[in-house]
Amino acid sequence: MSDLLIDAKAVNTYYGASHVLRGIDFSVARGQTVGLMGRNGMGKSTLLKSIMGIVKPRSGSISIAGKAMMGRAPFEIARLGVAYVPEGRGIFGNLSVVENLKMAARAGTRGQRDWTYERVLETFPRLQERLKHGGQQLSGGEQQMLTIGRALMTNPDLLILDEATEGLAPLIARDIWRICALIRESGISSVIVDKNWKHVTQITDRNVILLKGEVVFEGSSDELHARPELLQQYLGV
Repeated sequence: MSDLLIDAKAVNTYYGASHVLRGIDFSVARGQTVGLMGRNGMGKSTLLKSIMGIVKPRSGSISIAGKAMMGRAPFEIARLGVAYVPEGRGIFGNLSVVENLKMAARAGTRGQRDWTYERVLETFPRLQERLKHGGQQLSGGEQQMLTIGRALMTNPDLLILDEATEGLAPLIARDIWRICALIRESGISSVIVDKNWKHVTQITDRNVILLKGEVVFEGSSDELHARPELLQQYLGV
């Protein structure tokens, strides 16, 4: 079993003639939490979509849990234990909270069923209060909780979370960060994209900063904090 859940090398992805990812190397080890940062339009979401098979890179290689998967369909990548919470959430608005959760329930790649329906509701008490509500009736924060809860119902080895707290009220955002910390403690690897670098670096082992489709920093949270000029230059803080 590979120690690397994601091993992407020299990935080049285009949108038409626009060269978005430029020879990116990116990896996530088992049990590791990685922050993916950069200003808008720097290639973060494109990298995640390239890993998930939603966008097909033009060259390079992407291995998931030791298997070459570049260009494969998203459902094949999901079967290898990768759960994806996209920007915009992607819940089923015409299904209830219960239906959104239970439709995703399955054992993980090693037969694990650590994240049961009951455990998800215990982790997200707001959802417990809204079980019969349709997805479209939930607030933005509740939808984000539902999407994360639905991803956990697949008992993933790796959770990819794009724009974790985008547009959420501060109290709801704080709850999402609490949940991200719980996910880390449970042993699930994760990739977290969010503009709030202070919260991201509180729970990450490694951080990667992108600039115009290239990696310009890779290191621990302590290393990033020790270089405030990088935060100013690449994150604008």
